[in-house]
Amino acid sequence: MDVTLKIHRYVEGKSWVDTFTVPRSTGLTVLGALTYIKEQQDPTLSFTCSCRSSICGACAVRVNGNAELSCEVLIDDLTARYQSDALTIEPLGNFRVIRDLIVDWDPKYARLKKVKPSLHPKDEFTAETGCLQSPEDFNKYKKYAGCILCGSCVSECNKNALNQDDFLDPFAFVKAEKLVADSRSKSPEEHLKAVIEAGLWRCFNCQECTAKCPKGLAPAGAIEKLKAETFKHHLDDNIGARHAKAIYDDIQTSGTLDESKLNIKSEGYLMSSLRLPMALRLMNVGKMDPLAKHPVNPDIKTIDAIVKAAESADKEDA
Repeated sequence: MDVTLKIHRYVEGKSWVDTFTVPRSTGLTVLGALTYIKEQQDPTLSFTCSCRSSICGACAVRVNGNAELSCEVLIDDLTARYQSDALTIEPLGNFRVIRDLIVDWDPKYARLKKVKPSLHPKDEFTAETGCLQSPEDFNKYKKYAGCILCGSCVSECNKNALNQDDFLDPFAFVKAEKLVADSRSKSPEEHLKAVIEAGLWRCFNCQECTAKCPKGLAPAGAIEKLKAETFKHHLDDNIGARHAKAIYDDIQTSGTLDESKLNIKSEGYLMSSLRLPMALRLMNVGKMDPLAKHPVNPDIKTIDAIVKAAESADKEDA
């Protein structure tokens, strides 16, 4: 039985979709199918690959709208997942397309530099003694060293799809968390300040980057860890941090959000005053009463226990 691949093409500003039929074989990957097409049907088809072993990250593409490592994912698995013998192959999302399935990484590498992606060791370390580190400290960031820069997280990031100007690519936050969590680092604050400026608190928390990461690195989790680190290093004088603290305080004291005060606690009185027209509309339809006392959830003790359990689990994870 054959499989049909509908491949999005792009050459010199022109885009179209070509349809190819590829014979199935046991263990055939998407990369294998693309290679067959290039060698047997259309030598002009352009894509990138290197290791063919899920190590380099060069071959990532979108299959039916989802980022995949083309050297890793099997055609049989995909057709079973989508219950179809036809698959659509596209270049990664949120990248500039150079040609066919090849995307431009240069702007991404330039953006990565914003998190200052190099380790500056503590003064106690020297070229002679090296940078000694305990296994426990190494394990705090070990998993984030596994990023292969495949671009899958960027491709599926909803915040990047909306606006890339005020938010970095998820893999850049992974790199930053690796450096912040490294006990050898002389200045974790340097990386934290950089990610705050680069949109740390603008993450939509949609978890798409985590769902699509082929190495299971949980970029969204790295972003949450960075947020927690900003509080530990007293870098919390910004709207995002104040917003998070306001929500935490409300849940801890009443068990529910006091949304009528949330903007004031997050943005301050001056910026909140700019939202006065919206507040008046909410008051007019009964959605907000600034004079009403915020009620306490009758299950506040249960909620408090959940909060404490979450805090305890967070400390154990750290």
